[in-house]
Amino acid sequence: MTKFKSRIIQTQAGMTAALLVGMKEAEANTFSDIAANITRSVEELPGMITGFSYLFGLLLGVLGVLKVKDHVENPSQTPLKDGAIRMASGGALFALPIVYESMGNTIGTTGVQVAPAILNRVEFQVR
Repeated sequence: MTKFKSRIIQTQAGMTAALLVGMKEAEANTFSDIAANITRSVEELPGMITGFSYLFGLLLGVLGVLKVKDHVENPSQTPLKDGAIRMASGGALFALPIVYESMGNTIGTTGVQVAPAILNRVEFQVR
């Protein structure tokens, strides 16, 4: 039984040593690397938001037109505001990618690197 236990311990030690030797790539994961990976992963997010925005904007627009049609057919059962709200929401979702792009152009996120502020000196003028 003790030979078996010592064999298991030797095997575990060998596996641990092999993992530690192969871990040189894993040691390179610093906070900067993690932040860079997150930044690369989020780069495709605006395209996905644009696709969903157009899709749901179209859906809400069609549903709004159908509600307005229901109101025309039976005004006492379906209020006009239901269709108007859906159509306005659909229009807002259709406009969202355009507004997002114009905000980016206004702010200037077209690859311009902003240098961090550097403190060169401090002066105190006490009288």
